[in-house]
Amino acid sequence: MSTELIAGPWTYADLEDLPDDGRRYEIIDGLLIVNASPIPDHQGIVLSLSMLLRDAAPADVRVLPAPMDVVLADDTVVEPDVLVARRSDFGPKNLPGPPLLAVEVLSPSTRVIDLNLKKERFERAGIPSYWIVDPADLHFTAFELVDGHYVEVADLADGDQWEATLPFPVTVVPAELRY
Repeated sequence: MSTELIAGPWTYADLEDLPDDGRRYEIIDGLLIVNASPIPDHQGIVLSLSMLLRDAAPADVRVLPAPMDVVLADDTVVEPDVLVARRSDFGPKNLPGPPLLAVEVLSPSTRVIDLNLKKERFERAGIPSYWIVDPADLHFTAFELVDGHYVEVADLADGDQWEATLPFPVTVVPAELRY
């Protein structure tokens, strides 16, 4: 199944009424995005990144893989592949506001959405850091919010290394994300 876009307006209440059928449902500015379950290579990178970030995270921060709803507005609920947020920011069911870091692992069906629609919406929401990993060639790109706009701070190939400072210090080596 490829990604399906369904015009709205859709809201968080509508999202909660959708079936639990193995698909991933997100809404961005009222547009419903329906994705199939990810493939094993995608999930392996999500697991590796989650563990890397969890091991480096300070005690007051949580690192969680999808699915976890991030409610940016009533008409925008996303599920980043990995999210990092302060423990105190979580509600009982979701993260009701922007995380410190959102990570998306690209797939052929979500590539355009992750690189454009989500990036723009995350920027507007004020998410300080946005990381993108392309599993096809283990390419890693990191953006940080500067004066309300994303600026590329890392562009790594498979064997490169980067010392992130946000949301906390951690060394990212794309070649080590294979699982």
